[in-house]
Amino acid sequence: MSTLAAANEVVTKALLRQVNVPGLDRPAALITLDNGFDHTKPNTLGPGGLTSLDEAITAALAANPSFVAVTGKPYIFCVGADLVSLPQIADREQALEIGRLGHRVFARLKDSDVPTFAFVNGAAMGGGLELALHCHYRTLSGGAAALALPEVSLGLVPGWGGTQLLPNLIGIPAATQVIIQNPLMQNKMLRPKQAAELGIADVLLEPADFLERSLEWAARVVAGEITVARPEIDREMWDGVLFFARQALDQRLHGAVPATNKALELLALAKETDFAAGTTAEDEALADLVFSEELRSGLYAFDLVQRRAKRPAGAPDKGLAREVTKVGIVGAGLMASQLALLFARRLQVPVVLTDLDQSRVDKGVAYVHAQIEKQVTKGRMDKGTAAKLYGLVSGSVDKSVFADADFVIEAVFEDLGVKKQVWAELEKIVSPEAVLATNTSSLSVTAMAADLEHPERVVGFHFFNPVAVLPLLEIVRGERTDDASLATAFAVGKQLRKSCVLVKDAPAFVVNRLLTRFLGEIFTAVDAGTPLEVADSALDPLGLPMRPLALLQLVGPAVAHHVGGTLHAAFPERFAVSDNLKRIAESGQPVVVDDEVNPEVAKLLVVGDAPLTAEEVRRNALDALAQEIRLMLDEGVVAEAQDIDLCMILGAGWPFHLGGVTPYLDRTGTSERVTGARFLPPGAASLPA
Repeated sequence: MSTLAAANEVVTKALLRQVNVPGLDRPAALITLDNGFDHTKPNTLGPGGLTSLDEAITAALAANPSFVAVTGKPYIFCVGADLVSLPQIADREQALEIGRLGHRVFARLKDSDVPTFAFVNGAAMGGGLELALHCHYRTLSGGAAALALPEVSLGLVPGWGGTQLLPNLIGIPAATQVIIQNPLMQNKMLRPKQAAELGIADVLLEPADFLERSLEWAARVVAGEITVARPEIDREMWDGVLFFARQALDQRLHGAVPATNKALELLALAKETDFAAGTTAEDEALADLVFSEELRSGLYAFDLVQRRAKRPAGAPDKGLAREVTKVGIVGAGLMASQLALLFARRLQVPVVLTDLDQSRVDKGVAYVHAQIEKQVTKGRMDKGTAAKLYGLVSGSVDKSVFADADFVIEAVFEDLGVKKQVWAELEKIVSPEAVLATNTSSLSVTAMAADLEHPERVVGFHFFNPVAVLPLLEIVRGERTDDASLATAFAVGKQLRKSCVLVKDAPAFVVNRLLTRFLGEIFTAVDAGTPLEVADSALDPLGLPMRPLALLQLVGPAVAHHVGGTLHAAFPERFAVSDNLKRIAESGQPVVVDDEVNPEVAKLLVVGDAPLTAEEVRRNALDALAQEIRLMLDEGVVAEAQDIDLCMILGAGWPFHLGGVTPYLDRTGTSERVTGARFLPPGAASLPA
């Protein structure tokens, strides 16, 4: 075991106790996983944790129990392997050894003659969910926050039995969804009800008395009072499902994520290969992927999202934040209405919308109420909570309703003059301490506040659409924004459960500036005569979540053209204004139809006679990103390259296997070729030199 010992492992101990259960003549053995910390530091399994679990299983079986059950500490079952120690694995043999250790320990639960149960009381991800899958039966708490096998998103595969057990439990279509598709959809988690419906859990129980009910249920299973029926697995469709899954992945990722192909190979083995051979193949796949650049980028990205996002660089002392007891929203359009719902749900304070006429206000409030009702209908919100939210959200055409608001955010037309007029009116109404936040996507916060009596309380608060889905919040400090207003903005962002990044007041901030530069290179190529299809597919080898023209459609050509104009005014030598983009925006035509370039849009273009190849388009786009990131870092737009990557992951959905963007630019040599230096030191998001 010494070769596997991890010096920095936070060991999750497996604590064993005997439990007397009514109806059984022998006590049950209950193993509780607990690393000694609260739920903010979840249980993970490294060599020390696996050894502790192994010893607990040995002791449990020696006591001749009626059954053995594994559960977790409050809110957490287990979230899988100890990822912190993965980069420390020195050679392939060591990687094989950690895979084999997990398989050996977990298999004891699967192969036990004594019935084994997983009482999944909270979050269960990766190796934690695989541990549960090895047990003969599973109960699941309705309060479990996250259930997933997310390894593929990091550049790994489920390496402790998941690829072999899950398809043989719930069928190959659902297993492919959980193991491959969900991780690639920004790490989509299963809700407890979904997991139970899929058959991952045998019974779904209320969280309030989950352990007691689980013990009772297990006793009835052992006594023969309950028979757990499992569906027969359809093996006729197995190969076809994987064939179409591979086609879809090739079309979307173009080989950019090696872990997806490994996962498909392992799922194929699970059809007929015996379990031992299948898990041996998992060990080999894990050992291969541990030494891939994609995994190192994935681990770097995971660390950004899990750690850096929770401690924003440069944020002021949170003790300076003022209390927010009422929120005002200027505007009642779609974005404003989304914000109203979010503020009401998370802050649980009155939220009032205003607009130019009553019909707009009524429409905005009606949207919020409809969304609340939809949550109730889907079973995601109880009627009591809904009734409270209905009462919190109101609207008015009279801005005097903002007089007692502590935080007012505007979501009006993206025009500096309009926004300045809004703040000029509001400053006469709100208190001097009220924070004035702007959801501008590209305009100067400093210019917006310039004529105000109290410019120090104006702050940028830039959300990404859809507001409920994308977790990034760019918090922008104007030249005169004070620490108290900024601290309040960060406190509110945290309450909204957003990941906040401090950004300097610079044109288009981070995400929009980089995406506009990126799209600019695509349209420069199109303007030169490159066919739309060639320019659109040029970035396919990166495995981005969507192609450039689909992104343009999502953002909206008119919005993209407006932001491009803002950036052209600031940096004319790098941000060109494309007449073709303007034509598309003015036409109102969809850019993409059924995932294909709209031929009607192609007819609108006026182009040159110097087309570029896909390779040239890709090189130009990556070179432009590298140049722009270096300039942004030199300007101090964010503290470090890590913040650029965090913004691109959380605000633009750029994948973990790219590490956001800078690790990929380093890996391909683009950073050094364009800017003369790497963005990150060797080994930070890549294999050590």
